[in-house]
Amino acid sequence: MRGLISSAKLFANAAIRNKIPLLSNPSMRATRAYSLIPMVIEHSSRGERAYDIFSRLLKERIVCINGPINDDTAHVVVAQLLFLESENPSKPIYMYLNSPGGQVTAGLAIYDTMQYIRSPINTICLGQAASMASLLLAAGTKGERKSLPNATIMIHQPSGGYSGQAKDMTIHTKQIVRVWDSLNQLYSKHTGQSIDVIQKNMDRDYFMTPEEAKDFGIIDEVIDQRPMALVTDAVGDEGLVMHLVTRRIDYTHSSCMEILSMAESQKKFLSVLVPR
Repeated sequence: MRGLISSAKLFANAAIRNKIPLLSNPSMRATRAYSLIPMVIEHSSRGERAYDIFSRLLKERIVCINGPINDDTAHVVVAQLLFLESENPSKPIYMYLNSPGGQVTAGLAIYDTMQYIRSPINTICLGQAASMASLLLAAGTKGERKSLPNATIMIHQPSGGYSGQAKDMTIHTKQIVRVWDSLNQLYSKHTGQSIDVIQKNMDRDYFMTPEEAKDFGIIDEVIDQRPMALVTDAVGDEGLVMHLVTRRIDYTHSSCMEILSMAESQKKFLSVLVPR
């Protein structure tokens, strides 16, 4: 048994030295894209529990789409959205976007899931929301689509490449044109712009400031500070009270024992006042 453990350690160390990927799960591969993932230690009366930062944010109904949108990204985000809806379909989900876009099919999988679930989705852009990411930004709940002031929003027509026989190339050309028409319809639906306006602006890369994106109908508001409503929803009423009084309470073992002792004393006092 010791030999087996020793071999496993040697393999793991060699893999780390030679940068051999040990993660085969798509969701883990997507998370691995971030070079450093902080861990959050949560203290409670039951002890300590460690979360990676994205799992801890998910607990607060926050979903992050960072970097290119691909099948791995869609795999993770779709699962998160379905999970959060199953937990509480009436409570909002906060989706933060900082993405240059990516695969249309992967983006549409996320888009369709956003429309499918019952939970309202508040979208917030920081950094950039380009290409497919701009559609996801626009697809949030009406009135709850926001951007930070220095973000960039960009829309354009889909692009792709194919080589092969002439008939096959014709088939793929028809498909990409169909996808473009579909995207035009979706942008028109969420922005309120006509198909002609959408098609004209998507003919080439069209970059917008948050204010321009607001006028275009992609977002509803430009924010430079976190609204108090978001703080309330994220941390809850008790967390908000602690935030407002800037006070932190550590529930240690001794304090828990003190509370139990007080409760026991109160119980004895009541038993004297109300004899059985």
